[in-house]
Amino acid sequence: MKHMTPKEAFAFLQATPQALFIDVRSEMEHLFVGHPAGAHHVSWNDGPDWEVNPHFVQMVRKLAGHGDARPIVLICRSGNRSLAAGAALEEAGFTAITNVTHGFEGDLDAHRHRNSVNGWRFDGLPWEQY
Repeated sequence: MKHMTPKEAFAFLQATPQALFIDVRSEMEHLFVGHPAGAHHVSWNDGPDWEVNPHFVQMVRKLAGHGDARPIVLICRSGNRSLAAGAALEEAGFTAITNVTHGFEGDLDAHRHRNSVNGWRFDGLPWEQY
């Protein structure tokens, strides 16, 4: 699995139109916190029980369409869930997985707040909120 900062991932996505960009956060995070523009949403785990989505790999495979070699870029809040999701995809045979380090909201600052140290939004990359 490759690892890219949000800016590196954005540049990669711009240069690689066949890449599939997936937000693996919960549905509520995706809808209410916002999400990267153009990202597909497939939860790795979701409330209320926060169990791993048993259909995650199958849903990604359906989106990928071109097979297990299609470049896939995964993002979550801070880079941890996307790392676990990427490992599951690799175990299922996907060969071109990239994890976005620092995720959408970034690491915690000294006051335990996000969006103030790093991450997709902190870097000013395109995002949407419904």
